[in-house]
Amino acid sequence: MPLIAEASARCLRRLILGLPVEPGLTQRVIVIARLLKGVAVGDQFGSMDVKRAMLHQTNQKGISWLKDEEDGLPVADAIVLNGGYVDDDDHWTWMRYTGASKGEDRDSNTGRLLRSQSWSYVDNAALKRSYERHYPIRVLRGYEGDERYSPPKGYRYDGLYRITAVRTAISQFQAADGSDIEICQFDLERLPESRQGHTTVEAHVAEALEELEDLYEQPGGEEKYPEVRTTVVQRLIRSVATSRRVKELYNGECQLCGRRLLGPDGQPHSQGAHMRPLGKPHNGPDVEQNILCVCPNCHVRLDVGAVVVDTDWSIIVRAKLFGDVLLPKLRTKAWHRIHPDYVRYHREWWLRRPTR
Repeated sequence: MPLIAEASARCLRRLILGLPVEPGLTQRVIVIARLLKGVAVGDQFGSMDVKRAMLHQTNQKGISWLKDEEDGLPVADAIVLNGGYVDDDDHWTWMRYTGASKGEDRDSNTGRLLRSQSWSYVDNAALKRSYERHYPIRVLRGYEGDERYSPPKGYRYDGLYRITAVRTAISQFQAADGSDIEICQFDLERLPESRQGHTTVEAHVAEALEELEDLYEQPGGEEKYPEVRTTVVQRLIRSVATSRRVKELYNGECQLCGRRLLGPDGQPHSQGAHMRPLGKPHNGPDVEQNILCVCPNCHVRLDVGAVVVDTDWSIIVRAKLFGDVLLPKLRTKAWHRIHPDYVRYHREWWLRRPTR
């Protein structure tokens, strides 16, 4: 969370030593610590669970904010992309995000803006202030957002982004009287996977919690705040949560060959294969629409271009298979549909490369 890290750590250390702190800060530090427990990139939540997980401060608004401990001014800590504004432009690794408006400034039926947005509106001011103070922002995507990246239901935590630019822009749609509508616009860039871990404040709070544990374990040490001591800060990393959801849907059955491998424990063993690979130079997203449930053999086949998927979901074999027979078409189930953009990317990437 984009609070001043040193202030949070100082407050926690004062609690450790039994020194007085500003009223209300005790609970705030406890809340900060609890926020960090057990939430991983890719985790999915229901609409009410996002607030309970403390990834977002409200259930209804797109921009989440709280007061900076340093000066009490609002700073944003999270945003939600859920198809709220036509001017939003999502590309996974970067996005163009539209600020917020009061309810009366939007059409209740269509959601379109009736008048220009304002930088003085607290949500927009908070997000702009996070840009000025170089605070990272948590991004959640909802089921009504861009179909290439949105979860099939609920909301998914997609990691940390940094705001790279802010500007006043003109909306694609005009007001009823034909005049231009100005919007508050933000550019965000996803942090590298290596930085999808502790934010600055998380690292400081974790360090302070470790000091508290050390103090508690000393002979004769007095336990002062057990509710803080027992809180464990876990690192936020890209998890297998998204891939796991796809594999559980197919119960380990390969979408390319139909095989289902079982271990001695009777449990299915499969892998999640990204059609557009993660990382450079591909920069594919870690979303359900980009993941297949496959057996290890078919995973290798995809990774080396031995098979690709055609526009009608037919499986094209580009290299000889020995003993294996693939399905004629990609098998899909229920809510899971691979997005055509990722299938096309994988196919075109390999079709440009010669076969022997």
